[in-house]
Amino acid sequence: MAKLGKRTRAAREAVAGKENLSVEDAVALVKANATSKFDETIEIAMNLGVDTRHADQMVRGVVGLPNGTGKAMRVAVFARGPKADEAKEAGADIVGAEDLMETIQGGTIEFDRCIATPDMMPIVGRLGKVLGPRNLMPNPKVGTVTMDVKAAVEAAKGGEVQFKAEKGGVVHAGVGKASFDEAKLAENVRAFVSAVAKAKPSGAKGTYMKKIALSSTMGPGVTLDVAAASGE
Repeated sequence: MAKLGKRTRAAREAVAGKENLSVEDAVALVKANATSKFDETIEIAMNLGVDTRHADQMVRGVVGLPNGTGKAMRVAVFARGPKADEAKEAGADIVGAEDLMETIQGGTIEFDRCIATPDMMPIVGRLGKVLGPRNLMPNPKVGTVTMDVKAAVEAAKGGEVQFKAEKGGVVHAGVGKASFDEAKLAENVRAFVSAVAKAKPSGAKGTYMKKIALSSTMGPGVTLDVAAASGE
């Protein structure tokens, strides 16, 4: 077994035996152990009681974190004419049509969110195998297939986070940076948990939220009290 460094060993000792914490206590503990030289991302992971192989148990949605994510979001928009101009004016990083499709097909994906107007979906649809696995495929259910390009770009730039249950029913996302105030991080965590709770699918049976954990990029994770975090 590899020998643990002093920082890693100290972080693990700090969280040892601490489980089912309140949101505030978990945030404080994770933030205190985010001691890397860079500003670590605070990440949430939720284990849900769903089987994503069934369509009526899929969990996906979007939430605008009240204090943003602290991450500069790169946004690509598929649009033409006035809507392309609207996207550029709203701050989109990349705007295009067939040319953007060819760039992506060539293996260049330099964006974190993809938005498209409805008329562009025949073109975007050809990129399903590339964008789908990366959770970048525009989808009307989360507001990324829309004629209101300006609002979609501004929401993405302003701290909106998409989530989708992966295999095993796990949902995860970044909910801020270690440099954020504890109160702002706690507010973001509660907003994210609330959004996932509201996205409970009709086919979910038994316990929906099984486990919630919080960690920083390089730090150990701690578990949250599910009932307290979800406001039950």
